[in-house]
Amino acid sequence: MTLKELEQQLLALSPDEKLQAIQLLAQSLGKNWQGIEKTPRVCGGEARMAKTRIPVWVLVEARRLGYSDADLLRRYPTITATNLAF
Repeated sequence: MTLKELEQQLLALSPDEKLQAIQLLAQSLGKNWQGIEKTPRVCGGEARMAKTRIPVWVLVEARRLGYSDADLLRRYPTITATNLAF
């Protein structure tokens, strides 16, 4: 399969399928993932997405409430699909 053929197939996907494809690619590049950090005096020392002030518990709770990864990526533009693959 050529990159041009893959491009056509990717563009034909639904938004949710595109997000899944992005997550799959991001996971395959996992060595570049920044991960989760805990730093005293940042977000009260709670676990947060690396290089952000977004506590992990906020994302976990949002998922529990039914938010999709696409919703979270729109609401938190500083995170990536790779960040959500935790």
